[in-house]
Amino acid sequence: MDEVLLRSLTPTVIGLLGRRGADFASAEDAVQDALIEAVRVWPDDPPRDPKGWLVAVAWRKFLDATRAETSRRRREVLVDSEPVPGPGEAVDDTLQLYFLCAHPSLTPASAVALTLRAVGGLTTRQIAQAYLVPEATMAQRISRAKRTVSSVRFNQLGDVATVLRVLYLVFNEGYSGDVDLAAEAIRLARQLAAMIDHEEVAGLLALMLLHHARRPARTSPDGSLVPLAEQDRGLWDTRLIAEGVDVLQVALARDRLGEFQAQAAIAALHADAQTAEETDWVQIVEWYDELVDLTDSPVARLNRAVAVGEADGPRAGLAALAELDPSLPRHTAVAAYLHERDGDPVTAARLYAEAARSAPNLAERDHLTRQAARLRS
Repeated sequence: MDEVLLRSLTPTVIGLLGRRGADFASAEDAVQDALIEAVRVWPDDPPRDPKGWLVAVAWRKFLDATRAETSRRRREVLVDSEPVPGPGEAVDDTLQLYFLCAHPSLTPASAVALTLRAVGGLTTRQIAQAYLVPEATMAQRISRAKRTVSSVRFNQLGDVATVLRVLYLVFNEGYSGDVDLAAEAIRLARQLAAMIDHEEVAGLLALMLLHHARRPARTSPDGSLVPLAEQDRGLWDTRLIAEGVDVLQVALARDRLGEFQAQAAIAALHADAQTAEETDWVQIVEWYDELVDLTDSPVARLNRAVAVGEADGPRAGLAALAELDPSLPRHTAVAAYLHERDGDPVTAARLYAEAARSAPNLAERDHLTRQAARLRS
């Protein structure tokens, strides 16, 4: 069973059903039912035209549901319009579906969750983990979001800023390695940039390219994390870095700074350094100052504390860290790193071990555990 293929076909099939008259909620339900059928049937009887098979089965599922819930007249209209099964139309509805899921009638959180489910192909559990909420809570949120947009036609576009946040979260989910959606997020960002002349769209695309360029060096052959300072920069994709820098420079030249441009500028400074020691931490702190002014994000403040520790010394970094909420994710790991830099291995080891217990994924937990063991030995 090719799960990547199924995930890539999902938004297209939902879009096709939408153009044939299905509301979004019904289309998404029908496609999910078709995917379950595909998981059951395809291993023994794979179709020659996977998309055509999904379209035909999903449409039948939609009709079955409609027959059970609507009047006879409505049912007869739908039956008369049922298409003859055949190859699916060569149309990519993915970006259109992103806009639908980012409709202004939804809160940003609901729009992101719904898009990750309907377009990104993530499970409700994976989305709940991204939001740090119980799975049942996320399931209710997605159901409410689907009901909200049930009457919205597929040609009513949503909010660009929300679409960008959705793409960014999808990219980060893929970048973490749990579900590899990073390449798909970049593809959609390229498509969006070609459609919309917007500096923050360009900023997000640049940020994705610059981060993705470092991906081959982020893990060792055994799967363990490699910190940025220890990465083999010869493995970085210089073509993607050059493209990301070019896209960013065009966006910055418009002098309408946004958060994604600021993040991309920070990533570009890391990419520009031939070695970790050559990193221009002073400029990076300045860009984090811009980012904090734009967003007042606790995560940006946390990353700024690391940069301050590199630019002005670990004591300055610890002072910046002391202003933040200790319950902030990765706060303890940053404290451990700065204490180690400050020559306090005992405190650093304790904090690394504490951070490992609350790490968001196995790779990070193992990395922090090894750091604690290294200092204790």
